[in-house]
Parts: sequence; C-alpha cells; structure tokens
Amino acid sequence: MPNRLAREQSPYLLQHAENPVDWYAWGTEAFDKAHREDKPIFLSVGYSTCHWCHVMEHESFESDKIARVLNDAYVAIKVDREERPDLDRVYMAFVQATTGAGGWPMSVWLTPELKPFYGGTYFPPTARWGRPGFLEILGEISQVWRADRVRVEGSAESMLARLREAHAGQTTITSSTAAPRAAVLGEAMGQFAQAYDARQGGFGDAPKFPRPAELLFLLREHVRSGDAPARDMVLGTLRAMALGGMRDHLGGGFHRYAVDAAWRVPHFEKMLYDQAQLVIAYLEAAQVTGESFYAAVAEDTLAYVLRDMTDPEGGFYSAEDADSMPPELADTAETPRQEGAFYTWTDADLAALLGDDADVFRQRFDVRPEGNAPQDPQGEFVNKNLLYTARSIADVARVTDRSPDQVILALAGARRVLFEARERRPRPHLDDKILTSWNGLMIAALARAARVLESGSDDAADRYLEAARRAAEFVRRRLWNEDTRTLLRRFRGGDAAIEAYCEDYAGLIWGLVELFQADPDPAWLAWALRLQSRQNEAFWDEAGGGWFNTSGEDPTVLLRLKEEHDGAEPSANSVSALNVLALGHLTGDPALMGQLERAAGRHGARLGGLARVLPFLMSVVSMIQAGVQQVVLVGPRGAEGTRRLRQVLARAYRPFTLTVQVEPGEHQASVAELLPFVRAMDMRGGHATAYVCRDFTCQEPVSDAAGFERVLAHGHRVEQAEDPE
Repeated sequence: MPNRLAREQSPYLLQHAENPVDWYAWGTEAFDKAHREDKPIFLSVGYSTCHWCHVMEHESFESDKIARVLNDAYVAIKVDREERPDLDRVYMAFVQATTGAGGWPMSVWLTPELKPFYGGTYFPPTARWGRPGFLEILGEISQVWRADRVRVEGSAESMLARLREAHAGQTTITSSTAAPRAAVLGEAMGQFAQAYDARQGGFGDAPKFPRPAELLFLLREHVRSGDAPARDMVLGTLRAMALGGMRDHLGGGFHRYAVDAAWRVPHFEKMLYDQAQLVIAYLEAAQVTGESFYAAVAEDTLAYVLRDMTDPEGGFYSAEDADSMPPELADTAETPRQEGAFYTWTDADLAALLGDDADVFRQRFDVRPEGNAPQDPQGEFVNKNLLYTARSIADVARVTDRSPDQVILALAGARRVLFEARERRPRPHLDDKILTSWNGLMIAALARAARVLESGSDDAADRYLEAARRAAEFVRRRLWNEDTRTLLRRFRGGDAAIEAYCEDYAGLIWGLVELFQADPDPAWLAWALRLQSRQNEAFWDEAGGGWFNTSGEDPTVLLRLKEEHDGAEPSANSVSALNVLALGHLTGDPALMGQLERAAGRHGARLGGLARVLPFLMSVVSMIQAGVQQVVLVGPRGAEGTRRLRQVLARAYRPFTLTVQVEPGEHQASVAELLPFVRAMDMRGGHATAYVCRDFTCQEPVSDAAGFERVLAHGHRVEQAEDPE
C-alpha cells in the first residue's frame, strides 16, 4: 500500500512511496500531527541519485520493524534537498555544528516547532563500523523525549540561538564597500599552487572533485597576470579528468567525483550542474591552448546532455544515478542495484563484442581478466573493468603492431559497438525533475559553445544555440509568470512548483547573459534585467551587502542564510556578482555597479585567504581588476563579414570581454532601448564593423578580421597597477 509520498512530484520522495514508514512531505499536515500527538519529528533529507540514501532506505526504511518504531514514536518527514535547498542548508548547518561532519542522507530530530536537537547522516540499522544503530537511536531519543522533555527543548532552543548568532555575522562581515585590491589575487594563487597535485592533477588528495569554479579563476588569473603556472594547473587537471575514469568514455559526460587521487575510480552518478560547468571549463581551455582535444571533450559532454538529459520540451533533467541492475543478473528476482554496473565491463564482454579489435581496446583502457579497479572496498568491481585511458595511441599501436590510424579507427568502432551494447543494459535511475538554477547553468554552457565553436562546424554551433534557446523558452513558458514577476524552481510531469530561490535567479540570469551574447535577441537581455530587479527585491541585503538564499517569507525556514561557498555549484552570491558585473557593464547602471562593489567587497582583505572557499567570486574580482571590455559587432548576422568577425572572438580566449551583436535597422533600435551606447554605431563603408570599448569609450572601429585582432589585443592588455597606500 503506497504511503502519502505517492502524491508528490519529487523523484526522491516517490522512491520512498512504497516504504512501510508513514512518511509525510514537509508541510502543515506533518507539523499539525506532531503538535497534536506531541511527538518529535524525524527529518530525512536526501536526493534521488544518492548512493547512501539508497542504502539507508533498503536497510532501515524498508524494514517493518524500524517502520513500526518510527510510526509509533515520531512524525517522519522526507525532504528532497534539490527541491528544498533552503531546508537542507538550515539543518545541515546544525548537523555540521554538532558533529563536525555532514552529508546525505541527513538525519535530524526536531521538536514540533521544527527546532533541531539531534542529528547525523547515514546510520546503519544496528550498531556497526563505530556508528550507532538507527533502531537504538530511535529508542533512546523517544525515551529521552518522554522522560526529559524540558532538557531536550532547552537544548534545541540553545542550539538554534547559537546558529542564529553565528550566521548573523553574514550581514556584517566587513564594513568595506570597495572591490578587493589586486593583492588578494596573488594570495589566492599561492593557495592553489600549494594544494596542486603536480603528478596527477587536481587539488589535494582523494577524493577528488571537479570544481570548475577553481579552474575558471585560474584561467582568468593566467590572462590577467601572465601567470603560466595558473594555466598549467588547469590544463593538467582537465586532461587528467578527461583521460581518467571519471569521464564516460563511451557515452560522454562526467561522473560526480573520483574516489582515488589518480582519477581512476569514479562515483558513477552524473549531475547536470557538473556537465554544464565542465563544458565551460573545457571550452575555455580550448581557447587558451588552441588544442582540439579540449573542445572535443566539451562536445562529447554536450552530446551526452542533449541525448540523455533533455526533456522533449527543451528543459534539462537533473541527474542519473550511480547504481543500476547488473546486466548479467537483470533477470534474477530481487537483484540489488550496484554502483557502476551500467558502466563497467568484464574482459569476456569485450572479447565477445569486439572480436579482433578487443586487444586494441584492452591496451588503451587497461582491461584485465581479473578487473582493473585499484580499490574496491564494497566488492562491487570484482572481475569488472572501469574504463580509463591507460596508454597513448602511439603506445597501443606499438604493442598491437598496428598503425596509429588503424588504432584510432579500431577504437572508434569499438566505442560505437560498446555504446550500443550498453544501451541494452538496465539503465540507472534518471531524476527527471527540471530545476531552474541548473538549467540556467546548462543554457550558459550551450550558449558559450555556440560562440566558441563557431569557427569549427557551423552545424554544431547552430545546434547548441538552438538547444540553449529551447531551454530558455521552456523556463520562460513553464516556470516564469510575467504578470506576477514570479519564478518557480521545479518542473516535473506538467507541474511547476516551489518559489524560486536566489540561486535560481542567479543561474538563470547567467544563462541569459551568455545567451544574449550568442543570440542577439534583445528579449533575452530584457528578461535578464527584469529577473535581476526581482532578485534584488526579494533577496538583496541592503544592510550587509550580498544576497540571502531565501526571501525570508516562509516561517518554517528557521534561518535566513547567505551561501558563502563555491562548491559543486557556485554559490548564488558569487554568480550574482558576475551577473551584476556583466549587466552593469552592458547598461551602465550605477546601481548595479554599486551592488557589485558591495558584493565583491564583503570579505575585504580576508578574501585572498578564502580563495578555495570562494573561487567563483575570485573570478569576479579578477575581472574587476583586469577591467571589462565591451565588443559590439554591427552587421547582418548571416553576412560573411560578420561571421569572420565573430570567428576572431571565437578563436581567442578573452574572459574579460562582453559581446553585443546588432543588425542595422529595427534590431539595432530594439537593442538600443536597453543599451543606448550602441545606437550611433554603424557599418563602415557598408561592411560589418567591430567596436572595441572600455567603459563605453571605444577605439577606432574596424571592419577586417586582421585589424579586429590587433585592436582586441591592444585593448585587452591588462595594466598592472600598484595598490594605493
């Protein structure tokens, strides 16, 4: 008999709809029951592609014995952290403060007033591995709740007060309202240089996460300061990830992270936000180096997203699980899902499928009869091979007595054969909810690809641009109400719900700013400006600067926080700082520039020491110090002369440049309504013309590609100034 979660839209909540636990969604029905029956709340927070969430469900929430205890003594609530990041952050702050660690599933015990008094993450059903057992904890807390209620409530009140006090400092971090000085960038570079793994790429030791925000900052500092090691750290990391097991070498895209320092063994889940950010990082590396390798990885990743993560209406799904049914056991009843089962191969599989080319594939990817996982603590990779690039084409050619061209041809054929065979396997679970913030990141990535790759295949660039347009149109149609100026966070199964958080506005605005630079429809810019205005109304902190995560209107969210960490996703504050920088430099709006200074200057001189905490914000500071360049291209979009000028921009890495394209006539007049400085710009001698400007002061316009490159190079140089005393 399904429980009440069967009425929900969240894939995570629906996964628990058949549990014997009497689950509630977060809401008044659950809160009223807790008050009416005078019971504590057990809050379980996770997401649908979380491996240890699956483990705890199977061990505990599917247990009739544990369900009876939960149902008798508690009101049990399930929350999808991806739908409700506001609740996740509040209770994670409590868990981290009281245990020193965090993660998912998150398990928290609350008073009926929603105040936390005990928490943790995964608990085994009975005590093991040095962890207390879930069943024992449920019994002990229930007993303490009945016997010493006053102490429990006092502890909850005291802890909440301490959390409020700790986070109140977010509004008064520093009195500075000026953008940070260049010195903080040098301090930041020292942190990255110290943490860099020069042998294997990445920063620190295992596990290694792909934090593209760090890489984007380092590339900007390479351009701003000429620091070659900054570039080399990025290229070493991106190459290691692309060659390692964290990348899906058959279907494209990247897994969540590597559990080892050599990037060989991934946690196999795939997240949309990783794909979007990594595409941008690989595109920027392609521009920095001129090497097709990095562009090919970006396109491979986009192919995966467009094939497997795209809704028929144009939006993008959230994630694919790490776990799936082992193909060799698919017909066996009650077979447990296993980590990486969809992606791993036995040597016998390859021999049967690839025939004479099997040895080429073995040599390239280190395939062994006994399996090739260097570590396997759960015993899930016995006799299985995880694909990673072990040998160069030249080495494989030498070992297999084939020419390099023959090896390349054999590997391409093997990839097609194995991909088609893999498609017949049981697939991992797809989390098909569509989140506004993550879709904004993907729109940004596709729009950037359309610009950067224009000098290659025009068909590919057009395809990426069309996908970005469709996604933006989807969000506008399904998740935005123009009349009420209301943005929603989640769409699934025809249902749009949950008022958007600051990160939704920030991610979508970033996507629209990138889209406007690739597709010069002024409607994208106009919408971005309306969204920024609405975001400021709902989330801007006038007293302390920066943006709150939430509007503060929901009384069940006990803390109004500001996200101050660029982790797997860049924080709403950091992305918003980038957005107001771009919009301010396009429109000249002094209010936006004032917000930029306050948002970027909140941490003052301390920011350099926070570089690995706020690398995306450091990218914004790098842009402020370098100075932003405006480039306006005037000419018919489809004309050959205009295309040549766009290709000049596509070839070179210019991270401090904003691009505006205008067609003379009605289009230029429409753009000028938003950006008055383009009104007087015209084509010179009837030819497409480029204007290179700083602070709305432009150099002599040029119409030929070579001249445009020279003007860009001159205008892009960053003058190194001493900080004032």
